[in-house]
Amino acid sequence: MQWQVQTFAELDTLTLYSLLQLRVDVFVVEQHCPYPELDDKDLHPLTRHIILKKGDKVIAYARVLAPNVSFEGFPGIGRVCVSQTARRLGLGRVLVDKTLQVCQQLWPATDIHISAQCYLQQFYQDCGFNPASEPYLEDDIPHLKMILAATS
Repeated sequence: MQWQVQTFAELDTLTLYSLLQLRVDVFVVEQHCPYPELDDKDLHPLTRHIILKKGDKVIAYARVLAPNVSFEGFPGIGRVCVSQTARRLGLGRVLVDKTLQVCQQLWPATDIHISAQCYLQQFYQDCGFNPASEPYLEDDIPHLKMILAATS
């Protein structure tokens, strides 16, 4: 298993299908949340898709978003997910660390913003993020804005 970092144009169709399947399985089916999963942010030329595959199946995925795509003036990460079969292996933390490395390479010395599901607040705090808002509903799921302050 090897981590991949790709733009949308670099994704092959089988990988694209598998990562979208994982995102729908986690964010729509598991969380009982019908929402528009395909939001055009994947297509942005500066979006990076962080992927771990086992065979042909994507088992861990996140995307890195350029400043102003989701957060005004700041890069962000989102769609952080690990397949049910690969959970409890520590891949979530490794995945977030990979996304942060990519953010810091592309936009050094810049704060990184996320919209985290509230139940994952401690996980993201353990990754270095700090709460920056009160909880709010996003797609009927409680979230809060969190920020990882830039290091020089």
